[in-house]
Amino acid sequence: MTEVYDKDVMGRSQIKKSGEGGRVGADRKKSAPEMRRTRAIGGGKTQAIAPYKDRKDIGQQRQASTRVQQPTQPLGSAADAQKAAAKAERKKAAQARAAAKKSGSSVPAAKKTPTASQLLSKKTPAKSVERTPHKASGLTRTERQKLQRTGDRIIKDVRSGKNKPASAYQK
Repeated sequence: MTEVYDKDVMGRSQIKKSGEGGRVGADRKKSAPEMRRTRAIGGGKTQAIAPYKDRKDIGQQRQASTRVQQPTQPLGSAADAQKAAAKAERKKAAQARAAAKKSGSSVPAAKKTPTASQLLSKKTPAKSVERTPHKASGLTRTERQKLQRTGDRIIKDVRSGKNKPASAYQK
C-alpha cells in the first residue's frame, strides 16, 4: 500500500527533497545559457564565463562554532557582574516609579539620558588642518614610477646581499 499525501499538507511540509550531490535544498544556480557573466579577453571583446564550480563542502554540516558568534568572555566575568548591577538598578528605579504612581505622590526625577538622535545630532567642530601642497617634482607619472621602482630594486638587492654593498651606491 502506498501512502497518499494531501496536497495542502505537501505544500506546508517540512520535509524537503535534498539536491544533487548531498546539497541541502534545491540547486538555484543559473544554467549555462542563462548566465550573463562575461570576462574581457582583449581587443574590446568579452567572452562568457564557464558555469560556477560547486563548493567543496557540499553535503557537510558546518559546526555551530563557525556560524554562531561565541562568547568573548568567560561566564561570571566582571562584565557580567556589571550588567547584572545595571539591570538591578533599572529594576529598582522602575519599582520606585510604580510605588510613587500608586501612592499619588510625585514621581522621582529620572536621570536624563540622551536619546540616539540627540547623541547623533551633536556635531563636533571640524579641526582646521594646515594643508601644504606637495612640491611638484616636474616628472610625469611614468617617470615617478620608474624612479620609485629603481629605488625599490636597489633596496631589495641590498637587503638580500646580492650584487654590491650599500656603500657602493651613490646617494
